[in-house]
Amino acid sequence: MKQALELGRFLRSRRSHVTPESAGVPALGRRRVPGLRREEVAGLAGVSTVYYTRLEQGRATNPSDAVLDALARVLRLDATERAHLHDLAHPSQRRPTELPHPGAQRVRANVRRLLDAVGAVPAYVLDPGMDVLAANELALALVPGLTGAPTGGPNLARHIFLDTSARSLYPQWDQLARQTIGYLRFSAARHAHHSRLGHLVAELSAHSPEFRSLWAAQNVREKTYGTKSFDHPLAGRFDVAYETLSLPGDEGQSLVVFTAVDGTAESALKRLRGSPIACPQL
Repeated sequence: MKQALELGRFLRSRRSHVTPESAGVPALGRRRVPGLRREEVAGLAGVSTVYYTRLEQGRATNPSDAVLDALARVLRLDATERAHLHDLAHPSQRRPTELPHPGAQRVRANVRRLLDAVGAVPAYVLDPGMDVLAANELALALVPGLTGAPTGGPNLARHIFLDTSARSLYPQWDQLARQTIGYLRFSAARHAHHSRLGHLVAELSAHSPEFRSLWAAQNVREKTYGTKSFDHPLAGRFDVAYETLSLPGDEGQSLVVFTAVDGTAESALKRLRGSPIACPQL
């Protein structure tokens, strides 16, 4: 039932972003809310208004792939949003489970050796809830907040929203916060039965007004690749590129590797390689 309610919230959010003009619908009469009306979405998708209304209210379950694809077309969803829609509509049928505690979840020895082997660049391993399961020394130097994480292990989302140093470490904090929320929403639907991820969302919602506001927007995105800006207390301001590589068969683990995009970033990483590390390698 929770996933059905989440599906309804997501549909309502995406419906509000599609204008009648862009959908080819005559904008007749006064509209109480922005975007398309329910009956307009239903008509364009080829389903009854009653059925679509039940979807938005979380009272209809197991919509077909054909219906979902039609709604994705009408609501102009991108590839990530389309995948998220299917995840919400058809959650895994496995029994509810807890994600392993970050201190107990195992990172394969070969992956740890890989972290050491790429020691010239920062790299760490994440789980679906953004817990940092393992990191090389340069990654710990790059993100000082990871070394001061509370008992239970470091978590990137917690670091970004609850660590006061994150606001100065990331010059583009607002953009990074939106990206983090988008990934957590995507991951929460894909790993719906991992209740510890839900506990993280509840914790951040309780302690961060920014998190609550961004979470309510229903935006989703995958963590794949991009550029991240730093204003580091030891290395100054620079940009690094990141690539996220999934580790199949390892409980949704991903390897994130950072590389310098220019000479400024390369010089910054060289300075960080010689900096003291506050705690042993994760």
